Amino acid sequence: MAPRVRAPELPENFAWLNTDRPLSLKELKGRIIILDFWTYCCINCLHVLPDLKYLEQKYQDILTVIGVHSAKFDNEQEIENIRQAILRYDIEHPVIVDRDFYIWQQYAVRAWPTLVAIDPEGYYVGSASGEGNREALDNLIAQTIQDYQKKGAIDFSEISFNLEKQKQPLTTPLAFPGKVLADGEKNRLFIADTGHHRIVVTTLEGELLHIIGNGKSGLTDGNFTEAQFFAPQGMALDEEQQILYVADTENHTLRQVNLKNQQVITIAGTGEQGHYIRPHSGQALETALNSPWDLEKIDNSLYIAMAGPHQIWEMQLETGVIRTYAGTGGEGCVDGSLTNAAFAQPSGITSDRRELYIADSEISSIRAVGLADLQEVRTVCGSGELFGFGDVDGIGSEVRLQHCLGVKYIPDYLWIADTYNHKIKRVDPHTGKCETMLGDGVAGHEDGQGKNTRFFEPSGLSAVGFFLFIADTNNHVIRRVELDKLKVTTMQFPNLCPPDVCLPKTT
Repeated sequence: MAPRVRAPELPENFAWLNTDRPLSLKELKGRIIILDFWTYCCINCLHVLPDLKYLEQKYQDILTVIGVHSAKFDNEQEIENIRQAILRYDIEHPVIVDRDFYIWQQYAVRAWPTLVAIDPEGYYVGSASGEGNREALDNLIAQTIQDYQKKGAIDFSEISFNLEKQKQPLTTPLAFPGKVLADGEKNRLFIADTGHHRIVVTTLEGELLHIIGNGKSGLTDGNFTEAQFFAPQGMALDEEQQILYVADTENHTLRQVNLKNQQVITIAGTGEQGHYIRPHSGQALETALNSPWDLEKIDNSLYIAMAGPHQIWEMQLETGVIRTYAGTGGEGCVDGSLTNAAFAQPSGITSDRRELYIADSEISSIRAVGLADLQEVRTVCGSGELFGFGDVDGIGSEVRLQHCLGVKYIPDYLWIADTYNHKIKRVDPHTGKCETMLGDGVAGHEDGQGKNTRFFEPSGLSAVGFFLFIADTNNHVIRRVELDKLKVTTMQFPNLCPPDVCLPKTT
């Protein structure tokens, strides 16, 4: 037998979240421990969270999960930003902030996410990288319990922690709004109230019109008060038919909201995460999707920024067929033909009807995807590299963004939510020239003009007339910009409250 290796102890002087005290492997002796090496930008890391929650609940009297947050982006090293991510994704286990990849190196980790198992005597059992390890971990935990029960080395006692959501309850009317969609024709603003698992509809001035969804996470069709979503993100509107399409991200589905009869139905996805990434097609309701993040409707096609498999998809609304439109499924930045191109967690999509423009978040770049006869993918600006991020205005490949999540075409420019730089930028889609228009780069909440303003991880953009609307995600608000003056104000929604405070509005 190979010699057993004792798991390296956790450092004493690192910051912890979701607990009121630092933890050590020594004091957790007798328990099974899983270390989850993650970073909050990473879609694969987010896909692991439901597996961990399942195991935590199943083995709550013996299993302790510890998140080891090893940041990829500079912005992710800030403790407050990690705290916001913990709240956003409802993480209920302790998280240690892995400064300078110290713990990562101690455990010889090479990829996000990586799960490390430690036995009740403090010895390293094994590790697994990537997604889809729930069953293997479940079997490992069950076998470890059986082995160590015989030795009398198990501590069966439930441990509770002082969670961030208990220390800092979220009582704002909106919670982590991800995307926003303005409709000038009927004076409406659609808000993906992502943290509250619902869609809020107001006038462009903030008067509440409808709340779509009961505010509980789930996958339920029905009327506006019955329907349930799970962290919805991007939306697209068919003005003629009065149909709103919603990327129901954590349900891995597309939903259709009939605004006339106030009914919600599922039109694509099975409700389970799809793991097959090679380009394919099928009937929409029989095809598993993987974290659809944003939508753009052109004629009878719905184009989808499919973050999970790093691809752009298309749903043909007349036939109900859904297919991979561009991207091999490999994560990276490859220009060229639709079939050979590669993306990296596309999270925003817009169009001038000649090309789709993509906020390709993990490579901090803006990409263009040809429609009709173009059939080519190109990089508009950004380095195109997984670690080629920063905050540099310029032209083309000299531009540096940091995990951009939102993009909106307003003739003749692209407006960019440069999320981790807390800025709004403008890009010429033809020359790739990028310049900062709003925000001073410091996370905060300040109205004002131009660069004398502050945002906190803005994620979504929409525009109508001379107004730009911004989903200012970590501030839990919607900001409105007068484009001719670059004047920023925070919208007020006087009759809107959190789901657990008031009942949904239906008329």
